[in-house]
Amino acid sequence: MAQVEATTERVVAADAETVFDALADYANTRARLLPEQFSEYEVREGGDGEGTLVHWRLQATSKRVRDCLLDVTEPTDGQLVEKDRNSSMVTTWTVTPAGEGRSRVVVATVWNGAGGIGGFFERAFAPKGLARIYDAVLANLAAETEKR
Repeated sequence: MAQVEATTERVVAADAETVFDALADYANTRARLLPEQFSEYEVREGGDGEGTLVHWRLQATSKRVRDCLLDVTEPTDGQLVEKDRNSSMVTTWTVTPAGEGRSRVVVATVWNGAGGIGGFFERAFAPKGLARIYDAVLANLAAETEKR
């Protein structure tokens, strides 16, 4: 099995603390950031960063739906890590200052891909598809935080 990785980033016209706080707010803000590919969103424990347990279903393609139950940690300042209890998927959100009143948000997801021909197609197409989904999340994050 080869590891598959999807990464995307965006510069947001809001300070890093505001952006990070919005991302870490699973109880309220995060649900508003998710595009149509996410469903059944539910905070099961916590709701603010470290210690949160959140559930959602992610429909990556018309045939591929992933049931996610994610433990959230904050290993360093400006970083949220979501580890899926149901798979090898780990998503890391990193927010850093990018100049006066701006921040850079990088989201990287990694997982153990399938083997064989299915794995070939997964490595070729899944990162692009997931990057498009996270581009939408980042656009919603920008819209949410830039209006504050």
